[in-house]
Amino acid sequence: MSDSRRQKRVSSLIKEELGRLLIELIQDSISGLITITRVEMSKDLKTAYVFISLFACREKEKILDLLERRKGFLRKSIASKTKLKYNPLLIFSLDETSDYEERIDKIIKNMRKNER
Repeated sequence: MSDSRRQKRVSSLIKEELGRLLIELIQDSISGLITITRVEMSKDLKTAYVFISLFACREKEKILDLLERRKGFLRKSIASKTKLKYNPLLIFSLDETSDYEERIDKIIKNMRKNER
């Protein structure tokens, strides 16, 4: 089922603000790169599912724990920057899509190599 126009606008706004906050507050304290790949909003716009991708990070669980600990501050910062009726609950999870794509690419390369 596709998202409504409002859900898409709110998710885009949250993604932009969170991206800015992560660069300002968290990026310097870790080694590697955090990227917000997508944000999906619940139908009632009270919950934001934030999918992040971590590049060159060995301690993925530690970074997720850091985000969980700073979740309240991030919500407060988003609320102060946006004019939303509800300040959505943030739920962070790792986006494994890039890892999956990388594995597929390796398999294809190996198949091409074996064909020769």
